[in-house]
Amino acid sequence: MPPTATRARRARQIAEVLFRHGLGYLVSIFGLERFVPLHRGLLGHPRRPEPYAAPEHLRMALEELGAAWIKLGQFLATRADLLPSSYQRELARLQDAAAPVPGAQIQAVIEAELGRPVSELFARFESEPLAAASIGQAHAATLLDGTEVVVKVRRPGVVEQVEQDLELLLTLAHTVQEFALTLRAELDYLREGRNAERFAHNFADNPAVHIPRVFWDYTTSRVLTLERIRGIKIDNLTALEAAGFDRNELAERVARILMQMVFEDGFFHADPHPGNFFVESNGAIGLIDFGMVGIVDGPTQDRLAQLLLVLAQQDPDRLVDAFLELGVARRYVDRLALREDLRHFVQAYYDRPLRELRLEPLLKEALAIVRRHHLHLPTNLVLLAKTVM
Repeated sequence: MPPTATRARRARQIAEVLFRHGLGYLVSIFGLERFVPLHRGLLGHPRRPEPYAAPEHLRMALEELGAAWIKLGQFLATRADLLPSSYQRELARLQDAAAPVPGAQIQAVIEAELGRPVSELFARFESEPLAAASIGQAHAATLLDGTEVVVKVRRPGVVEQVEQDLELLLTLAHTVQEFALTLRAELDYLREGRNAERFAHNFADNPAVHIPRVFWDYTTSRVLTLERIRGIKIDNLTALEAAGFDRNELAERVARILMQMVFEDGFFHADPHPGNFFVESNGAIGLIDFGMVGIVDGPTQDRLAQLLLVLAQQDPDRLVDAFLELGVARRYVDRLALREDLRHFVQAYYDRPLRELRLEPLLKEALAIVRRHHLHLPTNLVLLAKTVM
């Protein structure tokens, strides 16, 4: 099975386990234990008289998910700075216990690693393990000279599963970090006010763009007072046509605004949904909501421009170089496989008339290539992709 399919299957397994135990949290929170008795075996939980507590659901979920998650739980059990004592006590119960791997599989591992049949290596080898843990299991054996030993064998497939799970955890950690940065930025109204003034400065010479004025005497980190923008929401096509606006002209104007933000100013509105763009009576584009912004520095602007030029030239090798120069690679990349994916991507869209292009599926396919090759988009490029989409 391809690595991508394997990772997807593992992600689904994790999601199913978390959902099952997450339901336990909801039941406990809303006091519905008597209606959904998970402690009586529903959804595969072990039967017992009393209901499960939230820390128990967490511990059981980690046990079910396997080695990497058990180790994570054992680590968290020691962190009083991260978890309350009830969770620490429960996670301290995590054992490296696991269902044993059949003896035949264990013997196959030994023979593959040591290069000889088990019968030639040991005078006696016990198929039943002394202990079975999440990473390996131990078997009693006797060497040919009569020495009693314990043979510890790593479980088949455990390395691959741990690597998949660690990659998922790292991806989650990075995503949470990016989310935290953007969310905290939106919580600070003083920062949003400064963002508005920066946009106003950047478009000061363009009467077709209206950025609301900030009233600083009425603004704090918790209160933001802006000039009111009036106009037609940019996705209200019926109202725009009724008002006599040329939609093609408006589309070009907005595209030029976004291009200036990205390629000239290096400072762009990262939340450009229709509710934040208005068409005023004089045809100017009014913008609001400046809590989420993105920054593109000079070198990144140059690399993006180079990427667009190479796309136009349809040169797969230079396209790979331009793509990787954006700083998306964090580990080894199979250049040939990436080249083929990018070549197919360009060929699929290059010769199609503009009216047939749909930007959202195009960008989704591009991001799928990023995920398939384990590439990492810097935060500013993630925001830019979101903005364009």
